[in-house]
Amino acid sequence: MAGSPLLEELNERSREVFRRLVEAYLETGEPVGSRTLTRAMTEKVSAATVRNVMQDLELMGLLNAPHVSAGRVPTQTGLRMFVDGFLEVTDLTQDDRAKIDATLSSNSADVGGLMDRVGSALSGITSGASLVLTPKQDEAPISHIEFVPLGTDRAMAVIVFSDGHVENRLFAPPPGQTPSSMREAANFVNAVAEGRSIGELREAIGREIEARRAELDGLAQAMIDAGQALWSDEGDSHERLIVRGRANLIEAGGEPADVERVRQLFDDLE
Repeated sequence: MAGSPLLEELNERSREVFRRLVEAYLETGEPVGSRTLTRAMTEKVSAATVRNVMQDLELMGLLNAPHVSAGRVPTQTGLRMFVDGFLEVTDLTQDDRAKIDATLSSNSADVGGLMDRVGSALSGITSGASLVLTPKQDEAPISHIEFVPLGTDRAMAVIVFSDGHVENRLFAPPPGQTPSSMREAANFVNAVAEGRSIGELREAIGREIEARRAELDGLAQAMIDAGQALWSDEGDSHERLIVRGRANLIEAGGEPADVERVRQLFDDLE
């Protein structure tokens, strides 16, 4: 059982009350009362004793009462302690290991695609839903940027990060752009991009343009401005939550009210 300052403060009775309450909450999604816990306890204790323990757990920040007269539910801190200290992890089967190895063996440099496949693999192995949080690329150092012409009114910016993540963004280039002006713009950006994050690059490009305005071709400068707009704060630089296995939870929902709660959960996640 993993060590935790809060966990070490609990005696055996408090640990059992906490564990059984969280397990009951995870099974039903409803607040858990002292009577329910009293019937489940290993030792014979009164409901009043269990209520006293629940009050102590609430004071420690592990439980919360959604309503005055309701039972208790675990807090975020409580759920984290349950996962770290009480959740039992079993060994993977050979088949499950093979599925994971197959998922991770891809030679693709697209980290986003890999995270997508990891989410699908986890969902398939657990027959549940999986949540994968991709890294926030705004903070990752850039390795290389390229502008690729796709026609007279379309182009693609390819951003390669030092961790291997690749982002491709389609955009409409400024009028009059040529392959030559795109190369000049890419060379200018790459001269200041390597090792910098997207946020740092935005500031560096602004300073560099002011210092070298006379040297830049007008078309290239317009292209650089268009590129800067692509990696503004509104782009894919934020963390992305990948959800897989929705159908698994909906099929296991049982009662219509439970299914509706699962649907609402996915609406909130999206």
